[in-house]
Amino acid sequence: MIINGYGKKLIGEVKVPGDKSISHRSIIIGSLAEGNTVVENILMSEDTIRTIQCFQNMGVNIEKGNGTINIKGVGLFGLNKPKSILDCGNSGTTMRLLSGVLIGQKFSTTLIGDESLMNRPMKRIIIPLSKMGGNIGGREDEYPPLEIKPTDDVLQGISYELPVASAQVKSSILLATLYSQGITKIIENKTTRDHTERMLNYFGCNVFNRDREIVMDSNCKLFGKKVYVPGDISSAAFFMVAGTLMEGSNIIIKDIGLNPTRTGIITILNEMGADIKISSERLLNNEPVGNIEVKYSNLKGIQIRGDIVGSLIDEIPIIAVAAALAKGKTIIKNVEELKYKESNRIKAMVTELKKMGAKVEELSDGMIIEGVDFLRPAKLYSYDDHRIAMALSVAALKAQGDSYIDKHQCVNISYPNFYETLFNLIA
Repeated sequence: MIINGYGKKLIGEVKVPGDKSISHRSIIIGSLAEGNTVVENILMSEDTIRTIQCFQNMGVNIEKGNGTINIKGVGLFGLNKPKSILDCGNSGTTMRLLSGVLIGQKFSTTLIGDESLMNRPMKRIIIPLSKMGGNIGGREDEYPPLEIKPTDDVLQGISYELPVASAQVKSSILLATLYSQGITKIIENKTTRDHTERMLNYFGCNVFNRDREIVMDSNCKLFGKKVYVPGDISSAAFFMVAGTLMEGSNIIIKDIGLNPTRTGIITILNEMGADIKISSERLLNNEPVGNIEVKYSNLKGIQIRGDIVGSLIDEIPIIAVAAALAKGKTIIKNVEELKYKESNRIKAMVTELKKMGAKVEELSDGMIIEGVDFLRPAKLYSYDDHRIAMALSVAALKAQGDSYIDKHQCVNISYPNFYETLFNLIA
């Protein structure tokens, strides 16, 4: 993919795909509910299709339409033993959340993934799920394939402090709680996205947050619902930064999820001096939604660390692009979780931005970026990581010439029409 947007601007309205996190959870919880669940504006990407296929392989009837799916829920105990190994592809969300469901089943299953996923750490879910009484193990006690077997005893609710801020680990434990007895308490030292809690409540469970302690009563049933998936703010972030960086830009991104555990990107960009306005705010199926208007503005460097990191961990690559072109120094810390995503996103962004002339230093848990006035074109590697590819594509818009994004097709994991949408905005 060759990109050259130098001297141009972004103008117009855009709708980004449905939120990936909410799409995954609507498939999972809808499949486990009693009755029909209709999900509108669902993200049909490689990752979410893997989740759909896993549940279809366990006997759930899921009909796909134009941006909509209809799930005939089978209830908590209506899943069937799959005829083959469940392949999660590149989706860590699928593997980690599905593990929480599968440890409560009366049949054995094996979860695998692509080369990248097979080398991503799973000990972070193996430990708490085992503490609940689940029978789950992996290669070298940490990596897929994950082998999950039934247990004779009833799973027990646990009190568990998350050692690493991770919504996927938290969600895996909460889904396992559906099959346990007693109360589960999860202690978060850093706030992470709460889509699972909101959706479990919407479908009929009792989950609440008390002073960073998420509490769930296992005694609940799920009932089918209608779900509208708001636009993914992680996908919108690329256009927010591009609009801020490209002189003369003015874009409106419609119907975006504004969950407060996800809006760190707005907070950070505002601190950097961005011109961002929110309108048409409302609540849909327990999730806040609204429109985001972005105009060009001059950015300044800031420090990013601590609690806010949990609300923007997926946006750090595109924030690094904003910082590379901001005035002054930006220090990003406490983002070591980025090392365990589809790629080592810290090393990936440092390496590729340096190719473009950015002044960036890698830290063990982040990076230091000194803003420059312009970037130079380069051949850029995506590391087969969708967020790296999209972040580098925005950086390429500000380079003085043609840049080449290698293996750009990986954007299909979360945003199949990313390039079409981006090029349609360029004026």
